Amino acid sequence: MARLARLRFSDEELDELAAQLSAVLDHAADVEALDVSGIEPTSHPQPLSDVARADKVRPSVSRAEVLAQAPSVADGQFRVPPILGEAP
Repeated sequence: MARLARLRFSDEELDELAAQLSAVLDHAADVEALDVSGIEPTSHPQPLSDVARADKVRPSVSRAEVLAQAPSVADGQFRVPPILGEAP
């Protein structure tokens, strides 16, 4: 794997990485050996709920008030500098 990824390791590092990879593969084998036939698949271990506030209409700042604070406005919209050499 290291050669394919073009990584260079010393012999000591390779021995340490081999032991770590072996431990990971042993753990994967332990998980694979578990009897999960009676367990329903889930996408998350805990039930999820939406914690966002209720979507309610409420007063806001007027468009004219916001545009009045902008450094540059054109045709009722914010005017921004050109991007990637596009003409304004």
